[in-house]
Amino acid sequence: MITRFDTWGVDERQFWLRGALPEQVVHFDAESRMWHVYGHAEAVRVLSDAKLFSSNMMRLMAAEIGADVEEAQAGELLYLDPPRHTRLRRLVNHAFTPKVLAGLESKIAGLTHELLDQAPATGRLELVGALAYPLPVIVIAELLGVPASDRDLFREWAESLIPTTGSEVSLVGRFEGQDKVTETTLLQRKEFGEYLAEHIEDRRRHPREDLLSGLVHAEVDGERLSDKEIATLADVLLLAGHVTTTMLLGNTVLCLDSHPDEFARVRADRSRLPDVIEESLRYLPPFAVTARASTAEAEVGGVVIPPDQLVMVWLGAANRDPRVFDAPAEFRPGRDPNPHLTFSRGIHYCIGAGLARLEGRIALGILFDRFREIATIPDEPPQFIPSAQMLNAHTLPLAVSS
Repeated sequence: MITRFDTWGVDERQFWLRGALPEQVVHFDAESRMWHVYGHAEAVRVLSDAKLFSSNMMRLMAAEIGADVEEAQAGELLYLDPPRHTRLRRLVNHAFTPKVLAGLESKIAGLTHELLDQAPATGRLELVGALAYPLPVIVIAELLGVPASDRDLFREWAESLIPTTGSEVSLVGRFEGQDKVTETTLLQRKEFGEYLAEHIEDRRRHPREDLLSGLVHAEVDGERLSDKEIATLADVLLLAGHVTTTMLLGNTVLCLDSHPDEFARVRADRSRLPDVIEESLRYLPPFAVTARASTAEAEVGGVVIPPDQLVMVWLGAANRDPRVFDAPAEFRPGRDPNPHLTFSRGIHYCIGAGLARLEGRIALGILFDRFREIATIPDEPPQFIPSAQMLNAHTLPLAVSS
């Protein structure tokens, strides 16, 4: 187990990192009025049944948060159920096909070298700012067809979508600072929508070979998508193609830094890198929890969950279920099988999973080629966004030598 978390200041509610798994695999918390699912089989059950466990949680939250939020999130792929989800997802799937990803390999490698060339040659590398953040932003911007030079705007937009208070979410999605976060999020959505509107209008007049043009001219159920629908699909691409990769790169380096024997093995044999990435995804999942809303009475893990309940599925805990993973608290690249749930299951399986894995494999391989020594700095530990829902190093200073 990584013991450095206690000194690095990772949110204490990332309880499974310290070996503290709950006694019950399915539990109802009366105070927050939420159901919590911790077991692997139970998580698969919830995530795989979109009919019983809906992704449209706004119907539970709208009464308290307000209609404006419901309208702002209406139509977002992450919160949609079939058949609308199926039709919209089909529009963006082609941006992440194996053929498209294979065509990106040389681009990702070139960008990685370019970004590392721009880093100061001081023996110190702040991984997130130098590589882990800008690389996936530039790639997803190129897929969409918007200027990569607007990467700072993209980062501000992406971070506004993720609560960083670290407080628990109640049945209706309220947490400490919710009003402020909701106001900020809605403002960022408005600004990003206005930004995209200019590019959308340009694609209507002058179509290009990019994903944004494809969305502008696509039809669903015989109708063109609205500007708002195109913007919300861009949200999904921004998150799926950017945030996940940023966290994957940082968390994989943290895993290897804490396990020097495994670091030495993967340096000696780069064919081990995909296994290292998969175990890192299991061990330190970027997003530790996802949510669903029950639509009818359902039995999960021997417990009956009533309808219209918010169900929190703890991916981090499920990834350490001892019924599925031998010695789950140990970092063991090469587990076979390794059925982690980091990218979810079912119809909402992460659309950017393949891109994140590809970017991780290429960028980490080049990073290891460029620097003979890579290690965290004891006097300058990584800084994490405080959250029980995600594990995200906002800064990750490294001591490096060529």
